[in-house]
Amino acid sequence: MTQADRDRLVTLKKAKKRLITQKEAAEELQVTERQVRRLLFALKKRGDKAVIHGLRGMGSNRRIEEEEQQEAVRILSDAVYRGFGPTLASEYLAQRHGIEASRETVRKWMLEAKLWRARRQRVEGVHQWRPRRSRWGELVQWDTSDHDWLEGRGERIYLIAMIDDATSRLFGRFVGRDSSEENLRVLWSYLERWGRPGAFYTDKASLFQTAVKTKREQRRQGQDLPEMPPTQIARALQELDIRWIAAHSPQAKGRVERGFSTAQDRLVKGMRVAVVTTLKQANEYLEEEFLPWWEQRLTVAPANPDNAHRPLDGSHHLAAILSHVESRQVGNDYTIRFQSQVYQIQRQEVCGGLRGASVRIEKRLDGSVAVRFRERYLAVSLCQPRPKAAAGRTAPKPLRPRSNSRRSDWGKNFDLHKGPKIWQAAEFSGTQRQESWE
Repeated sequence: MTQADRDRLVTLKKAKKRLITQKEAAEELQVTERQVRRLLFALKKRGDKAVIHGLRGMGSNRRIEEEEQQEAVRILSDAVYRGFGPTLASEYLAQRHGIEASRETVRKWMLEAKLWRARRQRVEGVHQWRPRRSRWGELVQWDTSDHDWLEGRGERIYLIAMIDDATSRLFGRFVGRDSSEENLRVLWSYLERWGRPGAFYTDKASLFQTAVKTKREQRRQGQDLPEMPPTQIARALQELDIRWIAAHSPQAKGRVERGFSTAQDRLVKGMRVAVVTTLKQANEYLEEEFLPWWEQRLTVAPANPDNAHRPLDGSHHLAAILSHVESRQVGNDYTIRFQSQVYQIQRQEVCGGLRGASVRIEKRLDGSVAVRFRERYLAVSLCQPRPKAAAGRTAPKPLRPRSNSRRSDWGKNFDLHKGPKIWQAAEFSGTQRQESWE
């Protein structure tokens, strides 16, 4: 019997002895007068146990059987469920094994079996949250995670994710490497599905901006940075009329960072249970299992129901925009050199002003090359490399031995005093003396 039960018993005994009225007892116990009469009748029949509920100490009718609890603990003890928390464990027990148990019940089971340990709550620094954007598609955070997604079961893969700031709607793809080409492919898929958002919010990685080259230990703080040429992704966003915003810290793009934290927990464990070992299987699981779960559980309704995405029109040729673009000058023979290859412009495409002009070369994502001059594309063909002339086998020329001295030894034995006079040398050579000229 608890102290509260003893206090209630004292009040009922006062009412039984008519020291207080039933109305006063009801006010003190915070019940109705009818309930007081019931308790007085039970006090007469059961004694002091009348203040104790009749079901106290008895098992609940909804209690899970001991065998089912042991089966759940045996399942969660398997290596495939290593690191699962109570919430995720309760979901998998219900979906895959038909064991219905609340999160708190599973938490108690895992604590008793020492399968999970609660972390101490830490008081973090108080900061003011940035409010969400009001419309879907107004701002999309974009980043890549190089986590060990397959836990060593296959090749190393990367997750490129785009998460909406207003609704937390997630879009992502697994790729083999974090490159401009793969990011452009994911951007293409996003644009085809949703349209053009108002802005993308990313970090300052070299994929999105060209870094200013400085010497070691040289700082540019407080100085005007020189204008650098845009990267391929930055150029594509400009042509699509999508604003690019750079985050100055990981905390600034916290929504996509927290999304990666959730994915690195639930997505990794889900792919472990599904025995995902390849890039294709990872994308199938992401598309069929994880993204629908995210859409159902973690997305929120925007403050403004209007959609800020803008549709693609005829001027947005994605194959041309989402490609590797460079400029080249046309040679006098109407050829173009690009990536160690020579391309010949077809005769029917030659027009005035083309020789020596600058053209736009697009290396498409499918591997093809397109050349654009002004507003039209030119037909080009790849020139075959010229065969190198076979060098004849000639005997190497003998090398003259070099003297250790820097001076030549051709006049080593020549003595100016013992040598012949100039006129004697002239007579010897057949030249006439000056007297004979006269």
